[in-house]
Amino acid sequence: MVDKKELCKFLVEAKKSTYASGDVSKEIKEEDKSRTLIFEQGDFKYHDNFFGGEPYGGREVVFFKDQPIYMMVYYGYVNENVDDFKDIYRVLRVALLFIPEENPYRGPKEYIDGDYIYTNNFTGEIDNFSGEEIITFKGEEIYRAKYIGGFVDIKRE
Repeated sequence: MVDKKELCKFLVEAKKSTYASGDVSKEIKEEDKSRTLIFEQGDFKYHDNFFGGEPYGGREVVFFKDQPIYMMVYYGYVNENVDDFKDIYRVLRVALLFIPEENPYRGPKEYIDGDYIYTNNFTGEIDNFSGEEIITFKGEEIYRAKYIGGFVDIKRE
C-alpha cells in the first residue's frame, strides 16, 4: 500500500503542473471530445480527464507502479447569469496553485483576489473525502464545483 503522505505530496506536484499551471501544451484531445492532462514522477502517474468548457466534469486517477490507487470525480459550473468566464477561471487556477499538501483535493480553505473570494469546504482524509468549492464576486456566488474521491483497488485478490 502506498504511503498517504507520499501520495499527497505527489498530488500537489501533479496538480500544480497540469491544470493549475495553465499550460495547455500538455493537453491531449481525446476522440471522445474529452481532454486529458498527464503528469509522471517516479512510480506515480496522474491522469486528469475532463469534459467541458462550461459546465465541466471529470476525473483524476493516480497510478502507482501502473496500478490505480486513487481517484477523484468532479463537476463544476459558472452561474448562468455570468457571460465572461475568463476572470473566474483565472481566479480558480491561481487558487489551485495554493493546494494544501495535507488535503490535496482542490485549493486552500480560502483565497482572496480583489473582489473574488474562493472557498473550499471538505471533509475526510485522502483515502475517502468529499468537498465543494465556491467563488463569489462582491458577495454574489458565481461559481460552484463538487468533488468526491479516495483510494481505489486497495484490497486485491
